[in-house]
Amino acid sequence: MASRNGSGPERRRSGTSGDGPLLGTGLTTRQIEAFGRKVTTTASHLMGPLGDPSSNAHYQHAMSGLHKELRRPGIQQRVFSYAKASPTELVRSKLSTSEIQHRALTFLPDDILRNLPENDNVYSLFQGFQATIPEVAEEDDEHKSKGHHRLPSENLKLLERGDQGPNEPPSLNKLRRDRDKANHRLEMMSIRKNMCSVEIHEIDNKIFNLNSMRKIVLERLGDIEQDELQAEQSLLELDHQIEEMVEDIDDATALDKPVTPPTELDPEDPASDHEVQIMNESFMSASIYNKLPSPRSSRRQKPARRKSIPIRHEHFEPGSNIREFQAHNDMITALDFDVPFGTMVTSALDDTVRVWDLNLGRCIGLLEGHHASVRCLQVEDSIVATGSMDASIRLWDLSKADYAPRENRFTKGDQDAEEDNVDDQPPPPHPSSMQDCPLFSLEAHVDEVTALHFRGDTLVSGSADKTLRQWDLVKGRCVQTLDVLWAAAQASATMNSSDGLWRATGRLPDVSADFVGALQCFDAALACGTADGMVRLWDLRSGQVHRSLVGHTGPVTCVQFDDVHLVTGSLDRSIRIWDLRTGSIYDAYAYDNPITSMVFDSRRIVAAAGENVVKIYDKSDGRHWDCGAGLVAEADGQRPAIVEKVSIKDGFLTEGRKDGVVGVWVG
Repeated sequence: MASRNGSGPERRRSGTSGDGPLLGTGLTTRQIEAFGRKVTTTASHLMGPLGDPSSNAHYQHAMSGLHKELRRPGIQQRVFSYAKASPTELVRSKLSTSEIQHRALTFLPDDILRNLPENDNVYSLFQGFQATIPEVAEEDDEHKSKGHHRLPSENLKLLERGDQGPNEPPSLNKLRRDRDKANHRLEMMSIRKNMCSVEIHEIDNKIFNLNSMRKIVLERLGDIEQDELQAEQSLLELDHQIEEMVEDIDDATALDKPVTPPTELDPEDPASDHEVQIMNESFMSASIYNKLPSPRSSRRQKPARRKSIPIRHEHFEPGSNIREFQAHNDMITALDFDVPFGTMVTSALDDTVRVWDLNLGRCIGLLEGHHASVRCLQVEDSIVATGSMDASIRLWDLSKADYAPRENRFTKGDQDAEEDNVDDQPPPPHPSSMQDCPLFSLEAHVDEVTALHFRGDTLVSGSADKTLRQWDLVKGRCVQTLDVLWAAAQASATMNSSDGLWRATGRLPDVSADFVGALQCFDAALACGTADGMVRLWDLRSGQVHRSLVGHTGPVTCVQFDDVHLVTGSLDRSIRIWDLRTGSIYDAYAYDNPITSMVFDSRRIVAAAGENVVKIYDKSDGRHWDCGAGLVAEADGQRPAIVEKVSIKDGFLTEGRKDGVVGVWVG
């Protein structure tokens, strides 16, 4: 017993003296000392002095054993493969394939790590993950509360109840637990709210990046459209050169052929006198002949249509402002353009007609020739027709203009080009750039020309002399004159009704109203709106009115029709849509002020209604909305001038105001 009891302290003493295991190693001091003695003995035998026979024997014995091992083929192959192996192969031999792939995927260069955004989130990832769990826990609690789990035993209920009586309030511990649950739930809701806010910020950043990319692509699209326009112009010039060369070859061939002399007429023959008289009557006068273009220049009156249509504006938001510039010093009287971002022609009461490059917002030149202000004009391809207060009509060919854009890049809202013209003066045009554009002049009216429209080789004009004239653009002369008052009286006598009479509108006559407010022709059909509020449909083959549309109570100022409908605007503040098949009103709506200008395209009807905004009616969904500088200027406390004239094609909207400013918008 004594020896057994005494062994315990002795073992503890031996353990404390060094026999116990070292902390964290599992080895005792004696084991470490024995390992050290073995290493020292082995090293002393291998590296001992050469004269010591015992050390040489040990060394020779060790080397002989090593040579025996190296003679084995397996060992030799391992040594050779290790000597030839590269460091990469050594690493691969130590690491598994999955570990190498994981390290390659998780490696991030310093450049990426340097651009990482700072994390300003107040909650950790674990808290965000934990915030999504209470919803499931609450559902489980609700599921359990519906009786889908085993009811607690009576003893458990008594433990929860404690010393509480049947009519006493809940215990303090239960209230504290409920309070802790409510605080935890509130904290989780705060974390969820923060997570939603972070997601919204991330979405905003993505939207900003996408908008930046969208602007870059839009600029790229603009460059492509400019290159496309230059390619089409080059192609058109090549076509003209080919035509001129073919004509020169034909002329040279015709000169090589023998010319038959003309037959002389006998002056004593009465038949010859009759033939001479017929030739003199049929031959046009020299004054008219000089006004016609030469055969060489007549080929360029009808250039080919553009093969491509710009589509940049279709990707802008409706109502976006593309550009705005001071075009004239007085009220705009007429404006029109060929294609979006193409060429626009404007006229004003300052007695000038200007041609504009819509892509750059620069004036190309002036169309000079009229002796008074131009009241109406039309642009079709590169041909322009202008009607003036000097009772003349002039035609121009813009393809002969000498103009080279100084830059091809277009940026939305760019105002750098107008910095040199900060005053109200219009930008200076290129001198003599339009000197080759005039074609010929049509002079037959005796009062100012207030409306015109041409299509193909036919032009119809309306004047304050109460007549409509049909012109043949090939021969350059008037082929028919229509008297509006006489036609109205003839229609009244034929129909025995008052529909065709020139009728009073029930209001005082507007001095500023034009007798012929607007007109449009198509083949043999002509629609004309006059100051009596009537819209008359003419047949140019017979020169008669075959239908009169009654509805407006004021002068008609604008007329336009397509295959099915005819749209008219009047000073009675209304716009009416007529069904051409039945002659009845299809739809109508009104504004607060008289309608001075109205144009429609495939989707929208735009009108100038005596306000500083353009009134737009969307035919597809029946929605009315405003577009123009008036909406933007109200926030700045400014009041732009009233819009007088509008024009729209394929959603590309231009508007001219009373102060001579022209705005370009997306309709």
